[in-house]
This record gives sequence, C-alpha cells and structure tokens, in this order.
Amino acid sequence: MAARPETARKILLYWMDAAIMLLGVMFVVLTVMYLWGGRISPLNAAVVLVCLLGCFGLFPFLLRDAYDAKPRPTPKLVAAGLMAAVAVLLVPRQQLEGVPTWLEIGVLWLSMAALYLPLPATLCLGVAVVGLASGYVMAVTGAPWFEVFVPETLSAVALTVAMLLWRWIWWTIRDAHDGKEAKARLAVSEERLRFARDLHDLLGHSLSVITLKSELAAKLATKDTGRAASEMAQVHRLAGESLAEVQQAVHGYQTLDLDDELAGARVALEAAGARCLIDARADGLSPAARTLLAWAVREGTTNVLKHSAATRCAITIDGGVLEMLNDGVDGRPSAPGSGLRGLSERLVTAGGSFSAQPTPTGEFLLRAAVPA
Repeated sequence: MAARPETARKILLYWMDAAIMLLGVMFVVLTVMYLWGGRISPLNAAVVLVCLLGCFGLFPFLLRDAYDAKPRPTPKLVAAGLMAAVAVLLVPRQQLEGVPTWLEIGVLWLSMAALYLPLPATLCLGVAVVGLASGYVMAVTGAPWFEVFVPETLSAVALTVAMLLWRWIWWTIRDAHDGKEAKARLAVSEERLRFARDLHDLLGHSLSVITLKSELAAKLATKDTGRAASEMAQVHRLAGESLAEVQQAVHGYQTLDLDDELAGARVALEAAGARCLIDARADGLSPAARTLLAWAVREGTTNVLKHSAATRCAITIDGGVLEMLNDGVDGRPSAPGSGLRGLSERLVTAGGSFSAQPTPTGEFLLRAAVPA
C-alpha cells in the first residue's frame, strides 16, 4: 500500500530512475546519430558514450545515498560531474546552437548535488554551473544570452526544486510513519508500566503480610501450635484474596469493548490506506458475546494489516455473526498464524465457530460466530 513508507520510497525512486534513464537514452541516441552522420569523430563519440553511460549510471546510486540522509559530497558525485562536463565539451559545437538540451546534463547533475549540499553552497554552485555552461555555449555558437542563459536558469531552478521536493515528500512520509511507531511503542510501554504498578499495588502489601505471618507461624510452631495454626489460617485467607484480586485485574485486561475495537479497526485500516466499511448490529448480544466479537475484530484487523495489501475491508455483524471481507489476497496459500489459531480456540471453547479463508471471488473472508 502506498501509505507504507518503503512503498512510497520505491515509487519515488523508481519514478526518477525511469525519467533519468529516458533522458540518458535520448543523449545516447543523439550521439549515435552524430556519429552516423559524420558530425563527430569515432574517438570523440566513444568518449561521449562512455561518459554518458558512467554519468547516468551513477545518478540512481547518488539518489539512494541521499534519500536516507543528507550525506557529504562523495567521489561518485564528483565523478558524475566530470563525466557530464566532458560529454558536453566533446559534443559538436554546431549541435549546441539552438539545442540547449545538452546542457540539461549539467542541470541534472546540479540537482543531484543539491541533495548533498547546504542551500548557500547549492546557490553558489548553481550560479557557477549555469554561468559557465551558458557562457561556453554563447562563446562557441554566438547565440544571444537571453536564448541560452534564461532557459538554463529556469531549468536549473525548476529541476533542483523538484528534486529537493521529492526527497522532502519521502522524509515527511518516513517521519510520519516513525512517529506512529514511536507512539505505539510508547503506548505499549505505558501499558506495561501501568500493569506492573497495578500488580505491585495489589500484591505488594499482601505478599509482605503473608511473608511476615509465615515466619511468625514457623517460630510459633514449636511453642504455641494454636496461634501458629491461626496465623497460617490468616496466610491462607490472604493468599486467596490476593489470587482473587489478580484474577480480577487480569480479567479486566482481557475484557474488550466491541464499539471501541470497531472504531480502532476503522482508524487503523484507513491509516494504512484501506477503505473500511462497518455495518454492526450487536445491541442484543450478551457482554460475553460482544467481548468474543471484539477479540475477533482485533485479530482480524491485525491479520489484514500484517498479511495483506488490502484497499477495501468490509466488517459486518448481524445476529452474533461477524464477517470481515477484504480484497488483499496475494494468491499464495498460507497457514493461519498463531493469532488466528488462538482466536479459533477461544471461539470454539465458548461454543462458537470460526473460519478464515480466500473466497472464490478472489477476496479473503474471516467469519466468526458466537452464542447470542
């Protein structure tokens, strides 16, 4: 799904790879045409072709190096710039007149360099590249300055801004995804701390009292058996109360609210790029049945997010029957994960039924039925 950062990164990079490849093919074809027409010597043509292949072959690597971070200029960047300059210098002079496209090699390299340099350095480099390239063309062709300098300046500004904008879009997507993951990890950590704090509050005092009374009973066992028995009876009572409190606390963590899970499923699926349609009629169900369906919604949503590329998911609940239908089947058979197996065991134990499998129409259907 496009919302996933790695997918967005691939789309951005592959799109630019394709554009760069098409531009490189155009220059290679032009060079071959010059050689075929006798407008460039075989030696010069060979050097130009080598420089073009080397320059355009390095551009994809320069893009990938600059997309994960903003690195310092590398030898690859310098080598690509030198090869671009040599290719332009060896092109027949008559081909430069009225055809500023050859200077686009230098403009493209400038936009790559902008990914590696701070803005002031990029501005200085841009002035130097556009000024030298335009001056060279005007000197060898006699073309008016406004026919060379103005188009090259506009082209340099537009391509550099576009290159920086594409990387900014990727960084924004990546940071947003990292922020969501950090929030999820923080929520899990806070929940663990809260659970640990609750257990400490529940058991800390009781276990301390049990320890003291057990030690006292051990000391009284040979001196006052009646009092020792009384102390052990209190230990037994305290242990039973502590066990009941722990069971109540754990039961509270295991109880899910169906409406909250449905709302959470909608938010999670739509955040992942899948349209979520919900039609739930569960007002007449018992609390136990609603809890079972809530677990089914949670596990089903997790399954869609982790194991599919769904763009649409429909959730319906009617008469104690839940159906989750999504279009993210990838065509490969797969065994159910531990989450779905645990959900199936939970439902069957409660007297319900469970199934999760592809449909004949190419979709995936999770169906859970609970006793009403």
